[in-house]
Amino acid sequence: MAADYVVVGSGINGLTCAALLAKKGHSVVVLEREKVAGGCMRTDEITVPGYHHDVMAATFVLFVTSPAFVELGADLARHGLDFANTQHPTAVLMPDGRSLVLTTDRAANIAQLEELAPGEGARYRREIETVERDAGLLFGLLGGTLWSLKTSKLLFAEARRRGVRGLAARLGEALRPGRAWLEASFQSDLTRALLAPWVLHAGLGPESAFSGEMARIIAFALEAAGAPIVKGGAANAVKAFEGLIGEHGGEVRTGADVAEVLVVKGRATGVKLGDGSVIEAKKGVICSVTPTQLYQRLLPESAVDTATRESAAAYRYGKGNMQIHYALKSPPRWKTAGLDKVALIHLTPGLDGVSRAVNECERGLLPAVPTICVGQPHGLDPSRCPQGSAILWLQLPETPRFVKGDAAGAIAPPADGRWTEALREAYADRVEAILAEQIDDFEENLVARRVFSPADLEAMNKNLVGGDPYGGAATIDQFFIWRPFSSSKNHGTAIKGLHQIGASTHPGPGLGGGSGYGLAQSLK
Repeated sequence: MAADYVVVGSGINGLTCAALLAKKGHSVVVLEREKVAGGCMRTDEITVPGYHHDVMAATFVLFVTSPAFVELGADLARHGLDFANTQHPTAVLMPDGRSLVLTTDRAANIAQLEELAPGEGARYRREIETVERDAGLLFGLLGGTLWSLKTSKLLFAEARRRGVRGLAARLGEALRPGRAWLEASFQSDLTRALLAPWVLHAGLGPESAFSGEMARIIAFALEAAGAPIVKGGAANAVKAFEGLIGEHGGEVRTGADVAEVLVVKGRATGVKLGDGSVIEAKKGVICSVTPTQLYQRLLPESAVDTATRESAAAYRYGKGNMQIHYALKSPPRWKTAGLDKVALIHLTPGLDGVSRAVNECERGLLPAVPTICVGQPHGLDPSRCPQGSAILWLQLPETPRFVKGDAAGAIAPPADGRWTEALREAYADRVEAILAEQIDDFEENLVARRVFSPADLEAMNKNLVGGDPYGGAATIDQFFIWRPFSSSKNHGTAIKGLHQIGASTHPGPGLGGGSGYGLAQSLK
């Protein structure tokens, strides 16, 4: 078998790239080692029949605001992709029951913040308007191909408009940690608590460089586009991509484990599957995988130069992740009013609480009080579960990949630090106790619980190394022009015809499809 392009990996970037190339008239085949396509976009009845859970990724705000969606949205809609949304994308809930909800109505957001502290609403408006004013620069750098004439023209135009020193000052401002931005911009601990947890969804912590800018951009995106989820589950987005790719003669093949990328005279010529069959790539091989997978498993050792091999060995992965899914008899009865229609609620003691949990996680400790992200898909899409019932989607983005200890001193870790079923369930019990404190009659309303540890997530998807869903640490030295390596240039590799996309490449993690889109735009 032969195709113009062979795409290894069927996550959002692989599917986006394949769809765009197929629309251009190229023959494409997407290969997925698992039984179902989609990477982190997976929907299944993992608790009890009738309850359809998004096992990993759930919120598509980055996709619906992306250039990929501008180009593919109408086609995907023809193949069944539809979104459910809300006017209440996110909220924070503090241990003492205080809460704050961010809506898609800026005037309403400003008004409620003004009630918290004098001038708080005006400060919020100023911060969001800064993102609006600088949208061309920010989204051009976050979503564009960095080593390109287009980006050079963007920076030149910005330098002419602002002055070279003014542009440097703006870029320097963007490097502020989340704590510095939040403490300088807002007085209320509730405002800070509302925004601080969102840096976790960028693979960062409040003390990380650039996390302040990411929190501000995410707040802007949530206000502008809400927190959409796919009607019927994220798997329906995958089905729409499969339909679109197939419409143009392409193929998405599951259960196809790529054993090796074939390299002849310094050029990628195709792939060999685990069953020994070969698929020829006439124009190129596109790998939506981590550096670990690409350089330590898929490529023959003789094809990788020493510098690249050392860079791959030194590549760092970030915090792990845990997912907890609940099937409930009825929607949760929150003790604090106004949370029933919120798409994603963060339970946290606030900015310091997020900071402490991140620090504990990075030191290999189970956080004593983790930041708990609680999604309520039934509130947006009742079709996910039996009528009158509910689903909760929990994410714990401060979960250590290997466990050295417990910050609370209550759970004894395994000697080798590896996740076990007992450790997983004991830590989930801690999380559930915090959650149940905020919901009336939680235990009586519970139908079933299903937990996935970092090790479980990696078992489902090899690219989630140690349960890291962000393709590697998103710290500044592994971001922008330095992702994945300091020597990287866009999505090229040292091997001709071999391209790397995915969360480990610019523009990094998330469901935006940015790297797949960027590469597809550059290929003729």
